[in-house]
Amino acid sequence: MEGSLSGFFAQFEATVGIITQYLATGVEGVSGIIVGIAVIEAVWSSLKLFFVQHEKPESLKEAIRLRLGRWLSVVLEFLLAADILRTAVAPNWSDIGKLAAIAGIRTALNYFLGQEVREEARSQQQAADASITRPIRREQG
Repeated sequence: MEGSLSGFFAQFEATVGIITQYLATGVEGVSGIIVGIAVIEAVWSSLKLFFVQHEKPESLKEAIRLRLGRWLSVVLEFLLAADILRTAVAPNWSDIGKLAAIAGIRTALNYFLGQEVREEARSQQQAADASITRPIRREQG
């Protein structure tokens, strides 16, 4: 009885491990597709801006950059999730160390990318607010 139970758990663990590996690979694949689409969108928007709307304000260039940055931030989160999935089933100390290093690097990249995106969005909002309130201040002036 005990032997069949331990065999069942060993088989169950192996099955969960295989499913988890497939999930992690799927998440990495989807991440690659998202990056590809985001880059194509950014390139397309940049080309339109460069050739068709070249006299538009600089803020449009920043908008393209911010949109790409937001997608890259999402992808970094997905890739971190894939790394966690890969390490979730029966990790050894080497796997845990690699995950810690990768998680640290990706989290730092995501943090600084997020800071830059937030700062640029805040600056765009302040510029928009200023353009709205400037005529009101002149009338009051």
